[in-house]
Parts: sequence; structure tokens; C-alpha cells
Amino acid sequence: AGRDRSRRRSCGLFRRLAVTIPVRVVRARNTSTATVLFSRPAADAAALSGAFLHVVAGAIVDSADRILIAQRPAGKHLAGGWEFPGGKLEPGEERAAGLARELREEIAIDVERCRPLIRLQHSYADRDVLLDVWLIDRFTGTPTALDHQALRWCTRDELLHADLLAADRAVIAALRLPEIIESPSGENYRLVHYEDVGSSASPSLSQPGRYLLGVSCHTPAQVMAAEHDGADFIVLEAALGADDLARVCDRANVPVFAAGVDLDTAWSCGATGVNRCVAYPSEGGHRSSA
Repeated sequence: AGRDRSRRRSCGLFRRLAVTIPVRVVRARNTSTATVLFSRPAADAAALSGAFLHVVAGAIVDSADRILIAQRPAGKHLAGGWEFPGGKLEPGEERAAGLARELREEIAIDVERCRPLIRLQHSYADRDVLLDVWLIDRFTGTPTALDHQALRWCTRDELLHADLLAADRAVIAALRLPEIIESPSGENYRLVHYEDVGSSASPSLSQPGRYLLGVSCHTPAQVMAAEHDGADFIVLEAALGADDLARVCDRANVPVFAAGVDLDTAWSCGATGVNRCVAYPSEGGHRSSA
């Protein structure tokens, strides 16, 4: 783990092209199989060659709100490490279709409903990974270790101590945060304004604490600075166009909460959720968001 380093910059490989994904999505407006437009397809195989290994993974939630993790079997890269089940995309394969295929082949379940959770980049000593994680809350079948790997159900808090691979740390944060940020503080998080980071009224981003620490930002430059300084998640105060929002989410390797859009639009651009908080703590008391 000491040799791992998170990649902070965008690979710039993904164009904003609408992709039809024939799977159910958590917030679909009807009960039939939803045809949903997500704006980021599987990367072109030639563009990824020698650069990023595009991996899709599922945060699979059972009826007790536990998350399934799997241990990488002997003989594979990072053998013995724990991760969210999934695998690499085939060239030209759509993300949701690839995820469904991998989970059918790996743990014998069929995905019935899913939606994007977080997308991030990570560099190991020997490869760069583009990790595309989806939340799955409806599936059929009993998870079975077809690859002879160990499986384990964990609560969201237990994930903190489950020895997951370094690339999955931001995924744990995304799973512990709500879909909608409505308050500057919650059960698992605290939120500070970018301009107050480092002040006497705000905790240091470099000091781990009991809560996930988020930073509310106005500009993409603030987002990058806050993530670099150790923010656990980012809350955007100003609405961005779809292309700009997608670029911010591509560059940030932490959960991002978008402003001025609905959840489906936020997810399609790579955000973890949306911001509906109207006030942020500051040294002077509270700061109203724009």
C-alpha cells in the first residue's frame, strides 16, 4: 500500500456522448426496465491501451443494508486484498452491461437495478486503474464465489476496517454519505467553506477525525485545491453546465455533490449526489450559499 499513489489529474479520455444502458436505475420513474441516458460510455480501447485499465465494480446492497466485498484470489494482481466485486470492461462494452456480465461470471447474480456511485482514477506501482463503481440495490441469485474467492457482507461502518484496496477508499466515503446534502453536518460528515479551511473555526483537512470532512467550493480550481489538501468530499455551491460538471467529477478522486441539478443528471455526469444545503459554517457564524 505504501507504493500506491492516487492520480489527481484527468486522463481526458471520455467524451460526453449519451449512452443507452438497458438496466434498471434506482430512481427510474417507472417500474419497467428503464432506458437511461448516462453520458459516459466505456472508453475507446485504443485510447486506454497502455494507459488506464477500465474496471467496473458493484457496491451490492442486501436487505439488511450490508455491502458485499470479495477477496482477490491467489495468483491475481493484489492477491489477498479486499475489493468490491467486478472486473475490467471489454473493448467498446457499455459500463452497466459490463458490470452485469462480470457479476454474473464472478458471483452468479443478475443485476436488476443499479446506478453510478463514483468514478475515480488510481495508480498502483505497476498499473493505472480507472475504477467505475455502481450501487446495486436489487439483484437476483445468491452471491456465490465462482472464482474461489472469499466473500463477506459488511455494514458501511465495518468497511472502514475491512482492509480494502487503496483505490476503494473514496468508494467507502461515497457509501457513507447521503445522496442529498441538505445540512452542513450529518451523522457521518461535517462541511466547511473553502475560504475557511485552515481557520481557527474549521478542522484541519490533514488530520483524520471521526467524521468525513467536506469542503464547499465555488470553482473547479477550489475543488482541485481542496482535494489535494485532503478533503473527503466536495460540495459545489454553484451550478455548472453538464460538460463542466463532468470535467470536475473526472478530475476529482473524491465524491462530488452537484448544485442546481437533479440526482439523475448529477449521476450521469459522475457526481455522487446533489447539494441542497443553503448555509455553511464559517468563523462569523453562517454563510449563505449562492
